[in-house]
Parts: sequence; structure tokens; C-alpha cells
Amino acid sequence: MEGHAEGGTHIDWKAAGWEELAPRAGRIRLPGWDATAGLVAGSGAALLIDTGSSLREGAGLHADVRRLLGAHTRVTHVVLTHPHFDHVLGTAVFAGAETYGAGGPDTVSAWRRDGLYEDAVRHGLPADRAAEATDVLVTPRHRVTGERTLDLGGGLRVLLANLGPAHSGHDLAVLVPGSPGLVFCGDLVEESGEPQAGPDAAPGRWPAALDRLLALGGEDALYVPGHGSVVNAAFVRAQRTALEARSGVS
Repeated sequence: MEGHAEGGTHIDWKAAGWEELAPRAGRIRLPGWDATAGLVAGSGAALLIDTGSSLREGAGLHADVRRLLGAHTRVTHVVLTHPHFDHVLGTAVFAGAETYGAGGPDTVSAWRRDGLYEDAVRHGLPADRAAEATDVLVTPRHRVTGERTLDLGGGLRVLLANLGPAHSGHDLAVLVPGSPGLVFCGDLVEESGEPQAGPDAAPGRWPAALDRLLALGGEDALYVPGHGSVVNAAFVRAQRTALEARSGVS
């Protein structure tokens, strides 16, 4: 299917190095950590899902949005699927955008500058890039505690759903309706490697979070993982079973 921006203009996802997922939605797999960034284009609004691991990656995404949607279209909404450095440190590039993240206990600790800096450097981000990004760290203005709908115009409404804690203490998924529907999963689902459970994970609650994710998207949806190729419901179900066995929860 061909994508179209505001006013029916064709979105040439491929020319910009992006993968078209639906007529008004696409994603890119960023280098380094293979993290997904997603874009959903409405009428007069654009939603970016995750912003990369640095201000440099954020600037690259900003340039891509202009290339894809036109110089006069800006990102109006940013959804941060979870507070890990490779998904959030480019956010400051998108000044003026409304930012959304998962609410819940201990959100202040989850977004600590020093914690994100240390995690980024430990995983190989140069210290100067980690410092410049965390010095201007943008945290979510809007904390989603259940579900929230965003109207992007042109009849396009996307649903944000707080499904954590699971991979992290604060996991937010994004449902883009369509035939099929499209679910941006953050790191609730990973395809290019085994699901990673760091110190902020809740392994015992992860399988139930994937049950809720499957209920959100349904059997026919496309599921976009935080890392790796787009998968189907059967893949998510198999990952759920593996996580259940690993955690010993049934």
C-alpha cells in the first residue's frame, strides 16, 4: 500500500530508509542497538514513537520527518514506550511536541538523568553524547495510567495503553487502528534477540502484560517490536510462553 501525508501527498517511506507498515504509518530500525522509531501521520499532526539513543539520532529522525511529510509538518506528539536510553535520549530535539509515557509508581526514579547516563555509557554510547542528551533530558509531560486516545486528525485516532510493569517499570504500547491493526510494542516484544530483563523489569508480570498486548491488537494485527522485525500474534504468544517458563510464573 502507498502511504499518503496530509492533503493526499504520497509518503515515500522507502526513499527515506523507512519501512512502510500502513498507509500513514512507518518505522525505522536505528543503527547501534537496532531500536525501533515509529511515525504515524495524521492531518496536521504527526506522532513519533521513541526518539533514539542520542541527540544525534533524534536530529536524524527530525530530518527524516521533514523528508517524509514535508518541511512544514512537525512532530506534534512523542510517545516514549519506556524509560531506557536507546529509546528516549533524542527527545529534546522535538521542542514543542506533547510527550507521553507510562505512569505508575516511582516514575521520578525511572527518569533519573544519572541513571540513564550510566546505562547509556555502559552499553557503549560515547560519554560526551550521553552527557549532552541527559543534560537536556525531556521526561513525559503526560503520564498514561490506563488508556488514552490521541486524535491526529483526518479520522485517525491512536490508542496509548499502559501495560507495565514488565520489560521495565513503565511500559506503554501504541495501537494504530486499521486492517490490519498495528501495535508498537516497545521492548515488551523483541525479535532480534532474547527479551532483556534489566534491574527495573518485572519478569513475573511480563507474561500477563503480553496477554493484554494480544487483547489490544488481536489475532490479525502487526506487532512492531522495540528491536527487530515486525511479527505476528503467534510470535508474541510464543515469546509470552518462553517468558512464563523463564520466570516460573504460570
